[in-house]
Amino acid sequence: MTAADVDDHLARIEADGYTIVEDAFPAEQADALVEALRALEAQLGIEPADNSFEGEATTRVYNLLAHGDPWLDLAVHPTVLPIAEAVLGGEILVSTVSSISIAPGESPQPIHADDQVMPIARPHRPVVCNSMWALTDFTEANGATRIVPGSHQFDHNPDYGSHYDSIPAEMAKGSILVWNGSLWHGGGANTTDQTRVGIAMNYCAGWIRQQENQQLGIPAEVMATFTPKLRRLCGLGVYRGLIGHIDKQLPATRLYGDDPRADHLFDKR
Repeated sequence: MTAADVDDHLARIEADGYTIVEDAFPAEQADALVEALRALEAQLGIEPADNSFEGEATTRVYNLLAHGDPWLDLAVHPTVLPIAEAVLGGEILVSTVSSISIAPGESPQPIHADDQVMPIARPHRPVVCNSMWALTDFTEANGATRIVPGSHQFDHNPDYGSHYDSIPAEMAKGSILVWNGSLWHGGGANTTDQTRVGIAMNYCAGWIRQQENQQLGIPAEVMATFTPKLRRLCGLGVYRGLIGHIDKQLPATRLYGDDPRADHLFDKR
């Protein structure tokens, strides 16, 4: 992912609200992640949530980083992370990492915007940048994410349950859909006999509260295995040298001895 590549994807997101990074990771990794996910679902006894938003035939595993490898590389992936940083302006956080497996017979998810719960006027600067990793092929028939191009620029949010014209974000296994959190979208209906499997790897601006509480949701012994970069992405750094400190220290310095110079506490004006 060169600087020119990042600029190209950023321009698409600014214009249309989304972009698709093709061949972002190898098919072998996608297959390995599906296998790991199936084992995790069985271990945790995961069942569909049975509601209109999460789905009646859709299984989801939340807080994937708490389970260590092979999920840790997703958050710092050299293809997606630079795009998310460009969209959100640099210092960002992991908001949530979860799986979304849409099984045969699932109905369409209501169209929504990921940032619509935030009480800020639309349109606004990006505060959420989300991505969907295709661990299987995403087709219109099997429930590819449906999007409303340009909707990130609308001055209102969608009405829950209303119909909106949308298009399927079809992509091959190994591709990643990246979008502005204001983009109207929703999971599609699965009319096939195969399950559509994806990973939601979502980010937010460093000053926004994360969707999942990474600091409490990830066991301390698991967080100890993270790289300093990943620990800061999970909220153990500070924003612009100030927000989130503990007695003028990085939380990660206090807990794990990370280099305190990494974020230049109180040096930025």
